[in-house]
Amino acid sequence: MRDTLRLLALLPLLIVGACASLPEEEAADAPSSSLSIADSGKGAEVVIFAMSLIDTGYRFGGKNPDAGLDCSGMVSYIYDKAAGVKLEGSAAQMAQQGRRVDYREIQPGDLVFFNTRNRPRSHVGIYVGEGKFVHAPQSRGKVKVSSLRSGYFAGRFEEARRYL
Repeated sequence: MRDTLRLLALLPLLIVGACASLPEEEAADAPSSSLSIADSGKGAEVVIFAMSLIDTGYRFGGKNPDAGLDCSGMVSYIYDKAAGVKLEGSAAQMAQQGRRVDYREIQPGDLVFFNTRNRPRSHVGIYVGEGKFVHAPQSRGKVKVSSLRSGYFAGRFEEARRYL
């Protein structure tokens, strides 16, 4: 019930966000896809579920929202509940699965990997469209949305992978 209420509360934000556009200078090198509520399939379900977990607390090794989530635990939980796909292990282990996707071809629901600890693929998030991704960063203590193109994660992006 709690998840259903979260999804309903976020629906207007997703609709408004789907109508947003990128400034021209950012559009040229941005991933080509964006999410709209009209999109169907597992990628949209994964994104909506991920958005419902915004502000969920962080916990190292956490695998469920009640106890807290870390980045790989968040991805495992969302993919299992929203898409019925089992992804387990660390971010680096997840990056050994799926199909590599070119940056310009990233679709909502794809996983994005970063080098945040001087270790390849040490952080993972879920691409939600419009150059943004949902993740569970330890430094902020809560699940949040960040940009692929600016800020801390822009220079640490390593790859995207598709599992759906």
